[in-house]
Amino acid sequence: MVKIYYYKEDDSPMTAPHDSGEPVAAEELEKLGVFYKYIDSQASVDNLATERQYKNRDYITLDGATFPGGEEALNAKLDVFFNEHIHEDEEIRYIIDGTGYFDVRDNNDRWVRTLVEKYDLLILPAGIYHRFTLTDDKFVKALRLFKDEPKWVALNRIDGNTESNEFRKEYFASLSS
Repeated sequence: MVKIYYYKEDDSPMTAPHDSGEPVAAEELEKLGVFYKYIDSQASVDNLATERQYKNRDYITLDGATFPGGEEALNAKLDVFFNEHIHEDEEIRYIIDGTGYFDVRDNNDRWVRTLVEKYDLLILPAGIYHRFTLTDDKFVKALRLFKDEPKWVALNRIDGNTESNEFRKEYFASLSS
């Protein structure tokens, strides 16, 4: 079963669990617009992709042992992924192997951490503040799905332009409906 909890702010590395001991129910993720499902067959993933009209896909492997440029380059990439940001498209990840953490902001601006493992599928709505990192194992292989052409534009919250973004506004409006 998926592990979801409030993120504990401390000085440990981002790849540490940061488990506050305060669990979060999967229903709370749903209220934030986050879709989670355990899917143990590629056919079921393909069916979901068809249902949700995902037209493109690719695979990503993040591995401390084989990442181009070595572990230092992987850590630099993780620093980018860990910057709080939004996308103007859904972010869909199906974990084929390995583990990672997706953090999303709740309505009280607290981080909610979800440990994703093999066969976990997570869909983050456009406009939600989030970030990603690996676990201390520093390995994940994931399928990424896209509604259209793969588009990777992260709008970082720290830049100050996200609150006026139309997708952020639409996401925020969806929470009150």
